[in-house]
Amino acid sequence: MKTIDAIASVLKAEGIEYLSCFPTTSMIEAAAQAGIRPIVCRQERVGVHIADGFSRVTNGKQPGVFAMQYGPGTENSFAGAATAFSDSVPMLLLPLGHPLDRQGVWPLFRSEINYAAVTKRVEVVTSPQNVGAVMRRSLAALKGGRPGPVMVEIPTDVAMQEVTDFDANRFRAKGVKAQGDVRDIESAAKALCNADRPVIHAGQGVLYAEATEELVELAELLAVPVMTSLLGKSGFPESHPLSLGCGTGSMPKALHHFLHTADLIFGIGCSFTNHSMAMKLPAGVKMIHATNDPVDLQKDYEIEHPIVGDAKLVLRQLIEACKDILGDSGRSNGEVAAEIAAINKEWLGDWMPKLTSDEIPISAFRVIWDLMQAIKPEEAIVTHDSGSIRERTISFYRSAGPRSFIGWGRSHALGTGLGLIIGAKLARPEKVCINFMGDAAFGMVGLDFETAVRHQIPIITVVLNNRAMAGEASGVAESEYQISNLGSDYADLARAMGGYGERIEQPGEIISAFQRARRVTEEEGMPVLLEFMTARESGSSSPGNDFKPV
Repeated sequence: MKTIDAIASVLKAEGIEYLSCFPTTSMIEAAAQAGIRPIVCRQERVGVHIADGFSRVTNGKQPGVFAMQYGPGTENSFAGAATAFSDSVPMLLLPLGHPLDRQGVWPLFRSEINYAAVTKRVEVVTSPQNVGAVMRRSLAALKGGRPGPVMVEIPTDVAMQEVTDFDANRFRAKGVKAQGDVRDIESAAKALCNADRPVIHAGQGVLYAEATEELVELAELLAVPVMTSLLGKSGFPESHPLSLGCGTGSMPKALHHFLHTADLIFGIGCSFTNHSMAMKLPAGVKMIHATNDPVDLQKDYEIEHPIVGDAKLVLRQLIEACKDILGDSGRSNGEVAAEIAAINKEWLGDWMPKLTSDEIPISAFRVIWDLMQAIKPEEAIVTHDSGSIRERTISFYRSAGPRSFIGWGRSHALGTGLGLIIGAKLARPEKVCINFMGDAAFGMVGLDFETAVRHQIPIITVVLNNRAMAGEASGVAESEYQISNLGSDYADLARAMGGYGERIEQPGEIISAFQRARRVTEEEGMPVLLEFMTARESGSSSPGNDFKPV
């Protein structure tokens, strides 16, 4: 077999079902012959996002894979890889490379050099004899430690060279996990049990470790409220009485209240990285930080109790250590749960006129609120795009268990949500998969709605069309040049691409539109685009506006 076929056989042995890709690359035919279904996108960045969404929803157990041509293919894919790297998403990137005799010739684009900053590992297959070892090392990198993209570049001449006596099963890799040091666990458990108002800060490491059950058990044992990061949203059930919701620049009022009255913050499966989408933690609070990557420790905050280990294993250790201190019954949750409920009642009361508004154009807040009435969060996977849509969705959409919501955003590439939801639908076809995007985001990547049509991937894309780029271009919104006035009819575009498109202008029609969309996806297997004509409004739930509408 050829080198490219050997790589495809390793992927098949690993259980890979889909290859997200963009022509032309010989990897497409090799994968198809190995029984791996190619999903051909319209632009490389979206193809990387498809692999990204697939990896997130499967928790990396079956990582997404994207293949592209050398030169323009790898150049166009960079933004997608950067998003995955910043959000620590495991995926395998398989670019073709320039022939060996052209490697390093200036100014040809070299994946090995240029992707080093946005991947966990990059290797080049320099000969047919080392293809197995390269794949083993790369798969091991995908399965161990902090997740992230891994790249294997395949020079075009090496791709077509013969490999002899190749057994794909010899080159599979097994992941490893580690517990926390016993002394670190005991110290952290004492701090948790002695704290008067602790708060748990859960990141996406809880999701990748599939540790939601342990997180709930520890929270209930200690009567500790739980908040999640943007990436960790859905790692703790937001219907739970101890849930504070998700926090970034926007957040529920209860989250801010408990965080800023806490005497101890316990971060589990998070990086505590200061960046534009991270909420700022209060100064001077004692902190426990459990992560599987030592590079995160002591990075932006002083950590009194550092722990290195897998989130699921560390949580189990802490549960047993805290039971040794408090007993098996732990503490009563009633007082903390009542305090959360009282603040949430007041907060939602302030927002309910906006969430149920009958104004025309439609309020984007009502679209988010009515979605939960139309489709149970337990039956859906929802994601967002960047900007104001993200800030509104994360506060008011209540996720319903692990991976029922895909939060992203350390890297802010507009249009990311469309590829993510296509990948999510491939991973969980039984779920109603919905992405929110604005008119500007659709302008970036909207033609890949046709990818979902062509491959019969029945997603629901929600375009909130305020014809104004939300607040991002507010300074020029009324300019005579109409710089931010986007006037397309996106429902018509969806129909032109072979999907189902519907424009909604009346708030009373939101719920029925979502119900129709679900029927079309489930009964006809057709992707749907719902275009809601929304108001040019600003604001989100944040300390800056006292958590009230503006």
